[in-house]
Amino acid sequence: MPAEGVHDPDADLAPVPAVESGADARATTPVAGAPTLELRGVHVIHKTRTGGLFKPGTVHAVNDVDFQVSRGETVGIVGESGCGKSTLARVLVGLQQPTRGDVLFRGRPLGYDANSRRELGRAVSVVFQDPATALNPRMIVREQLIDPLKVHGIGTEDEREDRVERLLGLVGLPLSALDVLPRQISGGQRQRVAIARALALEPDIIVADEPTSALDVSVRAQVLNLLTDLKDELNLGMVFISHDISTVRHVSDRMAVMFAGQIVETGPADELFANPSHSYTRTLLSAVPSLL
Repeated sequence: MPAEGVHDPDADLAPVPAVESGADARATTPVAGAPTLELRGVHVIHKTRTGGLFKPGTVHAVNDVDFQVSRGETVGIVGESGCGKSTLARVLVGLQQPTRGDVLFRGRPLGYDANSRRELGRAVSVVFQDPATALNPRMIVREQLIDPLKVHGIGTEDEREDRVERLLGLVGLPLSALDVLPRQISGGQRQRVAIARALALEPDIIVADEPTSALDVSVRAQVLNLLTDLKDELNLGMVFISHDISTVRHVSDRMAVMFAGQIVETGPADELFANPSHSYTRTLLSAVPSLL
């Protein structure tokens, strides 16, 4: 079994060269100066089994949220379990259509037809909490990385092979990891594979939903540093979601604090950490220091 890879800061972190397919070129013309993703007054309301027959109960998972993220910045979202941050992540990646409000992609209203979803899926990638469930247990790493390239019709067979080898180098894994199943490598290595897959389509934004919470404490800092290095070197935008305000501060340029479906405070990470204005933010800070 390969040893847990440690990211080499001297490794080649140059962007993987684009191998475009004419049928899948990015179609949306960005509005000048617009953020890559923007939410305006977004609500997500779920029906529940409570309430009466003709008036079912509801839960306001996301309540009147404004949010934006652009390339080159990391925006952290922090809050306790059930506050709505993972639902917000699903809205950002197009998996959840808002009940009300607007989602803008490159300054234009996001469509939910197949072509729009395909374009968004190429520009916005996600890294899930548990790599063991995010990866197909029956596919070797090589197939996991090649699959999104095939789906989007990118490159020839040789070009795809070259790209996946470069992706593995970006996340600090040896080429021998290409031919193993997820169960044959450690949790930290699996999350590196998941990050490599998220980078396969050269996205503008990565949404990382609790990406280290399922990992051993000993490798969490390595994965956090890897994400930060990749964001800086590839000029990615990143939305980093966690329940741990200390971890969010460590990786973020800006922070948004969520409570009961609402963003109750937002601002530069260091400033918000030093001078919180909302009582819930102060409650979160009372739990630090924290192990990454």
